[in-house]
Amino acid sequence: MTEAEVIDGAKLGDDRCFAALYAQHKRRVFSLCLRMTGNREHAEDLTQEAFLQLFRKITSFRGESAFSTWLHRLSVNIVLMDLRRKVIAAVSLDETEEDRQNDKLIRREIATRDDRLHGSIDRINLDRAIEDLPPGYRMIFVLHAVEGYEHNEIAEMLGCSIGNSKSQLFKARMKLRTSLIAAGEAEEMSNEIAA
Repeated sequence: MTEAEVIDGAKLGDDRCFAALYAQHKRRVFSLCLRMTGNREHAEDLTQEAFLQLFRKITSFRGESAFSTWLHRLSVNIVLMDLRRKVIAAVSLDETEEDRQNDKLIRREIATRDDRLHGSIDRINLDRAIEDLPPGYRMIFVLHAVEGYEHNEIAEMLGCSIGNSKSQLFKARMKLRTSLIAAGEAEEMSNEIAA
């Protein structure tokens, strides 16, 4: 079946067609939710919410844009609404996911190298810098740089102009650059103090 036939079948309530849409798009929707929230469990919940909304609203898809664009715009809106409702809880960098699941903390010696974290500082700094971006900048950055959408697709998803998408991406990159330089300088100072 073509994607159009699958969509038409889902509009008519065919569970197999809806399952096919879910199987085809779940990873990309989850990835988008994860990058926007930074929390795996929360992203899973939002992915489920996105597909529940899809189930409810699929009859409103008119085919004026690509289905994936429409679905991702729906997903972005769900995440944005959720972020407006909730304050994301801070997570200790010393506590791993496994630690939280087992309800125990591994004792860490001060001033010793933690092999699980060694080499992750740049990634942590980048993740922090992305999280610290204003929501509009973060949205455009994630959609373009992480998800790989072109500016015309982003503009269609978010209901803005292509120029606005490009401008927001430029500003996001400038803020990221500034944040990463500051984080690198702070790390150097910390290393000097520890030495």
